[in-house]
Amino acid sequence: MRTTIELTDEQRAELLRLAAKRRLKGFSEIVQEALDEYLQRQGGRDEAIATALTLKGCLKRKEADEFEKRVKLLRETWRCS
Repeated sequence: MRTTIELTDEQRAELLRLAAKRRLKGFSEIVQEALDEYLQRQGGRDEAIATALTLKGCLKRKEADEFEKRVKLLRETWRCS
């Protein structure tokens, strides 16, 4: 099936470069692979969230408070680039 998507000039150039490297005529196959991977990851993400939600309430109040303190300490040292 054909569709239209918006790409930046840089994205199009990189896709064409990758396609040429693979000796492909166009970059549709690369876009399809990327979309398949993205959709697969989204499904896995939903499963991970559902699994995490089943754990709700499994810690005692003291354990939960200690865990929250440790997470806050870790977040203070996170570096974003």
